[in-house]
Amino acid sequence: MHPLVALAKDTVEKYVTEGKRPALPKTLTPEMKEKAGVFVSIHKLGDLRGCIGTFEPCQKNVAGEVITNAISAATQDPRFNAITPDELQKLDYSVDVLTSPEPVADKSELDPKKYGIIVQAGWRRGLLLPDLEGVDSADYQIDICRQKGGISPDEPVQLYRFEVKRYK
Repeated sequence: MHPLVALAKDTVEKYVTEGKRPALPKTLTPEMKEKAGVFVSIHKLGDLRGCIGTFEPCQKNVAGEVITNAISAATQDPRFNAITPDELQKLDYSVDVLTSPEPVADKSELDPKKYGIIVQAGWRRGLLLPDLEGVDSADYQIDICRQKGGISPDEPVQLYRFEVKRYK
């Protein structure tokens, strides 16, 4: 198990069983020392159980992002109830470390397998990670992001793309 994934798993287990946020690891791997946006995804028996993240860094390093977002994914994802101790053995984790979002002129510059996207209209925003099962077109990516951001189908938007390093 990659150290970032182990950190997410250990964080969720400690928080769900003890109600405590763990300290940063004493020794940080090179990936943990970087500054980047991070998403933590939790699956239970293959189905999404929680996914929360930041598209820009909010903590002093990736390790801090993983800890914060793992707790949020386990307890604050509005689509799900908080994870309970009896679920912990059934969970799998992945951690996506994002590159900085870059603006794109139009959807021809998108590729749902390679790039995640952000769709923005004013202050409303929707984000979708890349390479998700069943998401095979830029149009579908944009539609999902519009829904997530509460942006109507005919509203003009700004598009951004980013890449991820996915750790499982």
